[in-house]
Amino acid sequence: MQISKLDPRTRLLIEIALAGERGAPALIRQQADAATEIGLCGAEIDAARAGRSFDVRGARALELALAVKRSDYREVRARAIQAGFDEEAYREIEGIAVAHASAGEANGHG
Repeated sequence: MQISKLDPRTRLLIEIALAGERGAPALIRQQADAATEIGLCGAEIDAARAGRSFDVRGARALELALAVKRSDYREVRARAIQAGFDEEAYREIEGIAVAHASAGEANGHG
């Protein structure tokens, strides 16, 4: 079992951002329920769906994940490092984004 370097809040924000507005309704509901369970408010969920966060560290994590999705993440990685993500954490963020893109392509949403 791999232990995550990311806290559950950051990881969920990334997943919400990657799904965006075009996620399946069931997934969007599941993510919203999980977000509420860990204490995120509706505004934070909406911001994440739009690829934004109210804190710098969260914003850099979302920026990196979305950049990986667009395949232009190398420059963005430096900002993630400045926000305090170490190599293990930023590689985890990149891995989440790659897995999400692969799943979307497999489901015809790529």
